[in-house]
Amino acid sequence: MQIAVMGAGAVGCYYGALLARAGHDVTLIARPAHVHAITQAGGLWLQTDAGQECIAVRASTEASAVRGAQWILFCVKSTDTDSAGRAMAAHLDTGTVVLSLQNGVDNAERLQAILGQAVLPSVVYVASTMVAPGHVRHLGRGELVLGSGPASGAIASTLRNAGIAVDISANVVGALWAKLVLNCVYNPLSAITRLPYGAIVACPGLDVAQVMADVVQECQAVAQACGIVLPDDVLASTLALAHTMGQQYSSTAQDLARGKRSEIDHLNGFIARQGAALGIATPTNRLLYTLVRLLEQHLPHEAGVQIHSSIKV
Repeated sequence: MQIAVMGAGAVGCYYGALLARAGHDVTLIARPAHVHAITQAGGLWLQTDAGQECIAVRASTEASAVRGAQWILFCVKSTDTDSAGRAMAAHLDTGTVVLSLQNGVDNAERLQAILGQAVLPSVVYVASTMVAPGHVRHLGRGELVLGSGPASGAIASTLRNAGIAVDISANVVGALWAKLVLNCVYNPLSAITRLPYGAIVACPGLDVAQVMADVVQECQAVAQACGIVLPDDVLASTLALAHTMGQQYSSTAQDLARGKRSEIDHLNGFIARQGAALGIATPTNRLLYTLVRLLEQHLPHEAGVQIHSSIKV
Protein backbone atom coordinates (compact mmCIF):
# COMPACT_ATOMS: atom_id res chain seq x y z
CA MET A 1 0.00 0.00 0.00
CA GLN A 2 1.04 3.58 -0.65
CA ILE A 3 -0.01 5.58 2.41
CA ALA A 4 0.39 9.27 3.17
CA VAL A 5 0.10 10.79 6.63
CA MET A 6 -1.09 14.38 6.44
CA GLY A 7 -0.03 16.17 9.62
CA ALA A 8 2.55 13.72 10.92
CA GLY A 9 2.89 14.70 14.55
CA ALA A 10 2.97 12.24 17.43
CA VAL A 11 -0.20 10.41 16.41
CA GLY A 12 0.45 10.35 12.67
CA CYS A 13 4.07 9.32 13.13
CA TYR A 14 3.10 6.45 15.42
CA TYR A 15 0.57 4.91 13.04
CA GLY A 16 2.75 5.72 10.04
CA ALA A 17 5.69 3.93 11.65
CA LEU A 18 3.67 0.79 12.34
CA LEU A 19 2.35 0.68 8.78
CA ALA A 20 5.83 1.26 7.35
CA ARG A 21 7.28 -1.44 9.60
CA ALA A 22 4.65 -3.81 8.20
CA GLY A 23 6.02 -3.20 4.71
CA HIS A 24 3.86 -0.37 3.35
CA ASP A 25 5.23 2.63 1.46
CA VAL A 26 4.57 5.50 3.88
CA THR A 27 5.08 9.21 3.28
CA LEU A 28 4.93 11.53 6.29
CA ILE A 29 3.90 15.12 5.59
CA ALA A 30 5.23 17.10 8.51
CA ARG A 31 6.92 20.27 9.71
CA PRO A 32 10.40 21.07 8.34
CA ALA A 33 12.25 20.07 11.54
CA HIS A 34 10.75 16.58 11.47
CA VAL A 35 11.33 16.13 7.75
CA HIS A 36 14.95 17.23 8.09
CA ALA A 37 15.58 14.84 11.01
CA ILE A 38 13.96 11.90 9.19
CA THR A 39 15.99 12.60 6.06
CA GLN A 40 19.23 12.86 8.03
CA ALA A 41 18.59 9.66 10.00
CA GLY A 42 17.36 7.68 7.02
CA GLY A 43 14.03 7.06 8.69
CA LEU A 44 11.72 7.74 11.64
CA TRP A 45 12.80 6.60 15.10
CA LEU A 46 10.05 4.64 16.84
CA GLN A 47 10.44 4.04 20.57
CA THR A 48 8.24 1.56 22.44
CA ASP A 49 8.51 -0.49 25.62
CA ALA A 50 10.24 -3.14 23.51
CA GLY A 51 13.03 -0.79 22.46
CA GLN A 52 13.61 1.58 19.59
CA GLU A 53 14.26 1.22 15.88
CA CYS A 54 14.62 3.39 12.80
CA ILE A 55 11.75 2.81 10.37
CA ALA A 56 12.25 3.62 6.69
CA VAL A 57 9.68 6.22 5.58
CA ARG A 58 9.51 9.05 3.09
CA ALA A 59 9.02 12.59 4.40
CA SER A 60 7.93 15.87 2.87
CA THR A 61 6.75 19.32 3.92
CA GLU A 62 4.48 19.61 0.87
CA ALA A 63 0.80 18.65 0.69
CA SER A 64 1.41 17.54 -2.89
CA ALA A 65 3.20 14.48 -1.46
CA VAL A 66 -0.22 12.85 -0.99
CA ARG A 67 -0.27 12.27 -4.76
CA GLY A 68 -0.33 8.57 -5.56
CA ALA A 69 -1.43 7.50 -2.08
CA GLN A 70 -4.11 4.83 -1.82
CA TRP A 71 -4.79 5.91 1.76
CA ILE A 72 -4.37 9.21 3.53
CA LEU A 73 -4.31 9.30 7.33
CA PHE A 74 -5.46 12.85 8.05
CA CYS A 75 -4.01 13.72 11.46
CA VAL A 76 -3.87 17.52 11.60
CA LYS A 77 -5.31 19.53 14.49
CA SER A 78 -9.00 20.37 14.18
CA THR A 79 -8.04 24.02 13.84
CA ASP A 80 -6.12 23.14 10.65
CA THR A 81 -8.66 20.85 8.99
CA ASP A 82 -9.90 23.40 6.45
CA SER A 83 -6.49 24.75 5.41
CA ALA A 84 -4.85 21.31 5.21
CA GLY A 85 -7.81 19.91 3.30
CA ARG A 86 -7.64 22.70 0.74
CA ALA A 87 -3.87 22.25 0.39
CA MET A 88 -4.12 18.58 -0.55
CA ALA A 89 -7.45 18.61 -2.44
CA ALA A 90 -5.93 19.12 -5.90
CA HIS A 91 -3.46 16.27 -5.41
CA LEU A 92 -5.82 13.42 -4.52
CA ASP A 93 -6.04 10.46 -6.88
CA THR A 94 -9.38 8.95 -7.83
CA GLY A 95 -10.29 6.30 -5.30
CA THR A 96 -7.96 7.53 -2.55
CA VAL A 97 -9.37 6.58 0.87
CA VAL A 98 -9.14 9.39 3.42
CA LEU A 99 -9.37 8.58 7.13
CA SER A 100 -9.85 11.35 9.68
CA LEU A 101 -7.82 10.53 12.81
CA GLN A 102 -8.68 13.66 14.79
CA ASN A 103 -10.28 14.98 17.94
CA GLY A 104 -13.70 16.60 17.63
CA VAL A 105 -16.89 15.31 16.04
CA ASP A 106 -17.24 17.24 12.79
CA ASN A 107 -13.82 16.97 11.11
CA ALA A 108 -14.78 14.23 8.66
CA GLU A 109 -17.85 16.19 7.60
CA ARG A 110 -15.85 19.42 7.17
CA LEU A 111 -13.09 17.65 5.25
CA GLN A 112 -15.56 15.83 3.02
CA ALA A 113 -17.12 19.14 1.98
CA ILE A 114 -13.69 20.47 0.98
CA LEU A 115 -12.49 17.37 -0.85
CA GLY A 116 -15.76 16.51 -2.54
CA GLN A 117 -15.39 12.84 -1.62
CA ALA A 118 -16.19 10.55 1.27
CA VAL A 119 -14.02 10.72 4.39
CA LEU A 120 -14.02 7.84 6.85
CA PRO A 121 -14.39 9.09 10.44
CA SER A 122 -12.21 7.32 12.98
CA VAL A 123 -11.80 7.48 16.74
CA VAL A 124 -8.22 7.43 18.05
CA TYR A 125 -7.10 6.23 21.46
CA VAL A 126 -3.33 6.47 21.68
CA ALA A 127 -0.70 8.05 23.90
CA SER A 128 2.45 9.09 22.07
CA THR A 129 4.91 11.93 22.00
CA MET A 130 7.57 13.40 19.76
CA VAL A 131 10.70 13.00 21.88
CA ALA A 132 12.62 15.04 19.33
CA PRO A 133 12.25 15.83 15.63
CA GLY A 134 12.01 12.53 13.80
CA HIS A 135 11.65 10.51 17.01
CA VAL A 136 8.23 9.29 18.20
CA ARG A 137 7.65 7.45 21.47
CA HIS A 138 4.64 5.27 22.18
CA LEU A 139 3.32 5.58 25.75
CA GLY A 140 0.17 3.51 25.75
CA ARG A 141 -2.94 2.20 24.04
CA GLY A 142 -3.21 2.60 20.27
CA GLU A 143 -6.61 1.30 19.19
CA LEU A 144 -8.81 2.79 16.47
CA VAL A 145 -12.56 2.73 15.90
CA LEU A 146 -13.54 3.05 12.23
CA GLY A 147 -16.86 4.00 10.75
CA SER A 148 -18.57 1.32 8.70
CA GLY A 149 -18.28 1.64 4.93
CA PRO A 150 -17.44 -0.30 1.76
CA ALA A 151 -13.69 -0.17 2.43
CA SER A 152 -13.78 -0.51 6.22
CA GLY A 153 -13.21 -4.26 6.35
CA ALA A 154 -10.15 -4.17 4.10
CA ILE A 155 -8.74 -1.15 5.94
CA ALA A 156 -9.24 -2.82 9.31
CA SER A 157 -7.51 -5.99 8.09
CA THR A 158 -4.48 -4.03 6.87
CA LEU A 159 -4.26 -2.10 10.11
CA ARG A 160 -4.53 -5.23 12.23
CA ASN A 161 -1.78 -6.88 10.22
CA ALA A 162 0.37 -3.89 11.16
CA GLY A 163 -0.29 -4.51 14.86
CA ILE A 164 -3.02 -1.89 15.29
CA ALA A 165 -6.16 -2.90 17.19
CA VAL A 166 -9.28 -1.88 15.25
CA ASP A 167 -13.02 -2.02 15.75
CA ILE A 168 -15.64 -1.13 13.14
CA SER A 169 -18.70 0.68 14.49
CA ALA A 170 -22.06 1.34 12.89
CA ASN A 171 -22.36 4.21 15.38
CA VAL A 172 -18.96 5.84 14.91
CA VAL A 173 -20.58 9.26 15.38
CA GLY A 174 -21.69 8.16 18.84
CA ALA A 175 -18.15 6.91 19.52
CA LEU A 176 -16.73 10.28 18.42
CA TRP A 177 -19.13 12.05 20.76
CA ALA A 178 -18.21 9.71 23.62
CA LYS A 179 -14.59 10.64 23.08
CA LEU A 180 -15.58 14.31 22.88
CA VAL A 181 -17.03 13.93 26.38
CA LEU A 182 -13.68 12.60 27.62
CA ASN A 183 -11.89 15.48 25.94
CA CYS A 184 -14.26 18.08 27.37
CA VAL A 185 -13.57 16.78 30.88
CA TYR A 186 -9.83 16.14 30.90
CA ASN A 187 -8.36 18.44 28.28
CA PRO A 188 -9.23 21.78 29.91
CA LEU A 189 -8.73 20.59 33.49
CA SER A 190 -5.26 19.27 32.69
CA ALA A 191 -4.40 22.43 30.74
CA ILE A 192 -5.61 24.87 33.41
CA THR A 193 -4.01 23.03 36.34
CA ARG A 194 -0.97 21.71 34.41
CA LEU A 195 -1.56 18.40 36.15
CA PRO A 196 -1.86 14.81 34.88
CA TYR A 197 -5.23 13.11 35.14
CA GLY A 198 -4.54 11.18 38.33
CA ALA A 199 -3.36 14.25 40.23
CA ILE A 200 -6.47 16.19 39.19
CA VAL A 201 -8.85 13.74 40.84
CA ALA A 202 -6.60 13.13 43.85
CA CYS A 203 -6.77 16.68 45.25
CA PRO A 204 -8.11 16.38 48.82
CA GLY A 205 -11.07 18.47 49.90
CA LEU A 206 -12.22 19.19 46.32
CA ASP A 207 -15.23 17.58 44.66
CA VAL A 208 -13.56 17.29 41.28
CA ALA A 209 -15.77 14.33 40.38
CA GLN A 210 -18.85 16.56 40.59
CA VAL A 211 -17.28 19.11 38.26
CA MET A 212 -16.54 16.30 35.83
CA ALA A 213 -20.10 15.05 36.17
CA ASP A 214 -21.40 18.54 35.39
CA VAL A 215 -19.35 18.62 32.18
CA VAL A 216 -20.59 15.17 31.18
CA GLN A 217 -24.23 16.01 31.88
CA GLU A 218 -24.06 19.14 29.74
CA CYS A 219 -22.48 17.16 26.90
CA GLN A 220 -25.15 14.48 27.23
CA ALA A 221 -27.92 17.08 27.00
CA VAL A 222 -26.44 18.59 23.85
CA ALA A 223 -25.81 15.16 22.31
CA GLN A 224 -29.39 14.07 22.99
CA ALA A 225 -30.74 17.24 21.39
CA CYS A 226 -28.57 16.50 18.33
CA GLY A 227 -29.96 12.98 18.07
CA ILE A 228 -26.70 11.34 19.16
CA VAL A 229 -26.80 8.04 21.06
CA LEU A 230 -24.08 7.94 23.72
CA PRO A 231 -23.08 4.80 25.65
CA ASP A 232 -25.04 4.29 28.86
CA ASP A 233 -21.83 4.19 30.90
CA VAL A 234 -20.31 7.41 29.52
CA LEU A 235 -20.11 9.05 32.96
CA ALA A 236 -18.58 6.02 34.67
CA SER A 237 -16.05 5.45 31.89
CA THR A 238 -15.10 9.12 31.92
CA LEU A 239 -14.46 9.16 35.65
CA ALA A 240 -12.52 5.89 35.42
CA LEU A 241 -10.04 7.26 32.89
CA ALA A 242 -8.12 9.19 35.56
CA HIS A 243 -7.35 5.91 37.33
CA THR A 244 -6.27 4.00 34.22
CA MET A 245 -4.17 6.83 32.72
CA GLY A 246 -3.12 8.69 35.83
CA GLN A 247 0.20 10.01 34.49
CA GLN A 248 -1.17 11.44 31.27
CA TYR A 249 -1.44 15.12 30.40
CA SER A 250 -3.98 16.24 27.82
CA SER A 251 -3.03 17.43 24.36
CA THR A 252 -4.49 20.82 25.30
CA ALA A 253 -2.09 21.02 28.25
CA GLN A 254 0.80 20.27 25.92
CA ASP A 255 -0.29 22.87 23.40
CA LEU A 256 -0.40 25.59 26.06
CA ALA A 257 2.94 24.53 27.51
CA ARG A 258 4.48 24.88 24.05
CA GLY A 259 2.82 28.22 23.34
CA LYS A 260 0.63 26.70 20.63
CA ARG A 261 -3.05 27.18 19.87
CA SER A 262 -5.13 24.30 21.20
CA GLU A 263 -8.21 22.51 19.89
CA ILE A 264 -10.41 23.84 22.70
CA ASP A 265 -12.71 25.58 20.17
CA HIS A 266 -13.63 22.12 18.88
CA LEU A 267 -14.06 20.59 22.34
CA ASN A 268 -15.73 22.60 25.12
CA GLY A 269 -16.18 25.51 22.71
CA PHE A 270 -18.14 23.24 20.38
CA ILE A 271 -20.43 22.12 23.20
CA ALA A 272 -20.97 25.73 24.31
CA ARG A 273 -21.87 26.85 20.77
CA GLN A 274 -24.18 23.91 20.15
CA GLY A 275 -25.83 24.45 23.51
CA ALA A 276 -26.45 28.12 22.75
CA ALA A 277 -27.95 27.26 19.36
CA LEU A 278 -30.23 24.64 20.94
CA GLY A 279 -31.22 26.66 24.01
CA ILE A 280 -29.35 24.32 26.38
CA ALA A 281 -27.33 25.83 29.24
CA THR A 282 -23.69 24.69 29.31
CA PRO A 283 -22.12 26.90 32.02
CA THR A 284 -19.36 24.49 33.06
CA ASN A 285 -18.19 23.84 29.52
CA ARG A 286 -18.36 27.55 28.73
CA LEU A 287 -16.29 28.41 31.80
CA LEU A 288 -13.60 25.82 31.02
CA TYR A 289 -13.48 26.95 27.39
CA THR A 290 -13.13 30.60 28.43
CA LEU A 291 -10.35 29.86 30.92
CA VAL A 292 -8.30 27.92 28.35
CA ARG A 293 -8.76 30.67 25.78
CA LEU A 294 -7.58 33.23 28.34
CA LEU A 295 -4.51 31.11 29.01
CA GLU A 296 -3.84 30.86 25.30
CA GLN A 297 -4.06 34.60 24.79
CA HIS A 298 -2.57 36.14 27.90
CA LEU A 299 -0.46 33.82 30.01
CA PRO A 300 3.09 33.14 28.82
CA HIS A 301 4.61 29.70 29.19
CA GLU A 302 6.71 29.47 32.33
CA ALA A 303 10.10 27.85 31.90
CA GLY A 304 10.44 24.59 33.78
CA VAL A 305 6.89 23.36 33.30
CA GLN A 306 7.39 20.07 31.50
CA ILE A 307 4.68 17.97 29.93
CA HIS A 308 5.88 14.74 28.42
CA SER A 309 3.03 12.85 26.82
CA SER A 310 0.85 13.43 23.78
CA ILE A 311 -2.46 11.68 24.09
CA LYS A 312 -5.55 11.57 21.90
CA VAL A 313 -7.99 10.99 24.69
